Amino acid sequence: MLSTNGEYKSWEITEAVLPVASSQEETEDALTQANVATLTTFYGRYEDFMEMPAPIEEVAEYLNAHASWFCRCAEPMKVQSLGENGYALGIGSFGAFGYQVEPKIGLELLPPEEGIYRIRTIPIPDYQPPGYDVDYRASLQLIETDASTSIGKVTRVEWELDLMVHLHFPRFIHRLPQSLIQSTGDRLLNQIVRQVSRRLTRKVQEDFQKSLETPFAANSKQKQ
Repeated sequence: MLSTNGEYKSWEITEAVLPVASSQEETEDALTQANVATLTTFYGRYEDFMEMPAPIEEVAEYLNAHASWFCRCAEPMKVQSLGENGYALGIGSFGAFGYQVEPKIGLELLPPEEGIYRIRTIPIPDYQPPGYDVDYRASLQLIETDASTSIGKVTRVEWELDLMVHLHFPRFIHRLPQSLIQSTGDRLLNQIVRQVSRRLTRKVQEDFQKSLETPFAANSKQKQ
């Protein structure tokens, strides 16, 4: 499960560095080289949880019916259904060093196996990611806790995410220190995941409790 506490974000660090050449011929050659993309990989592993005020069977039934809530809870991200279990998500606009990207990924919400729900990346038909590639692997597990509320039991939804992003930066960006590129990319990736996860978590909790016709508990726990 992922969510965010912000709207579409635009992250920009204005540190564009262009090749310097001493002649027109060298300039043209340098600009040609600048347009050749090279690959940089960013990776993050994340985990969190949220609590749902219901028995585990009711939470499982809700999660299995994702077609009825996923698109609504993912707003303001742009969402398009892809078959029975897939969705294409437009994350927003992000950038650094004068390089801008609007990530769009396909996700498949797989049916549970032995109580484990998994989400993975899938291709988006007729779409070729411009300058990036995403490998998204998440798992969710439902755990019925000893806690209870005035309306009954509480189920804890624990999730883990392994996220790998490959960016094909124009070569001029690699004139910058690799440590700066890596730290900026890691920070941006962490920011996106944190924003998306917090927002989606809260909206799913609200939507679930609305489906039960119970008020949203503001103190429903989520790991920080």
